[in-house]
Amino acid sequence: MISAIKYARENGMPYLGICLGMQMAIVEYARNVCGLKDAHSIELKPDTENPVIALMPDQEGVTDIGGTLRLGSYPCVLAEDSMAFRLYQKGMINERHRHRYEVNNDYRDMLKANGLKLSGTSPDGHIVEMCELPSHPFFIATQAHPEFKSRPNRPHPLFKGLISAAIKEES
Repeated sequence: MISAIKYARENGMPYLGICLGMQMAIVEYARNVCGLKDAHSIELKPDTENPVIALMPDQEGVTDIGGTLRLGSYPCVLAEDSMAFRLYQKGMINERHRHRYEVNNDYRDMLKANGLKLSGTSPDGHIVEMCELPSHPFFIATQAHPEFKSRPNRPHPLFKGLISAAIKEES
């Protein structure tokens, strides 16, 4: 996954990361742009020295994960100068989730200083919900699951954006 994300990022290929796809985009960026060669998710490598993806604080010590995941619809505030805002055409959205891991806030400043835009956050600003690369034709990732809200006659804005970017890439 990380190699594919790196290829898409470096070659201007359209990329839409969903849930783990966002988490691995963060790992790839931390490793290959920010220089943290051992960056990882603690879900996949618990002993990593640079846990850019960490367990959500309210999940610490939880062993019965079935009903304790971050499940359901949650609000997200989009940055007005973001691709996400342009795709959704509004600043406050609600998306469905199913996860226990998130961007480690200890690494937010480093990611931003190296060009990654944290384009969507929880209303309190604590949880990174979306990220993107402003210098890339279409590189956006979300912690949410847009597939839960997409329909054949009403495609989700992220999927619609991905398809449009792929068509542009093709021509």
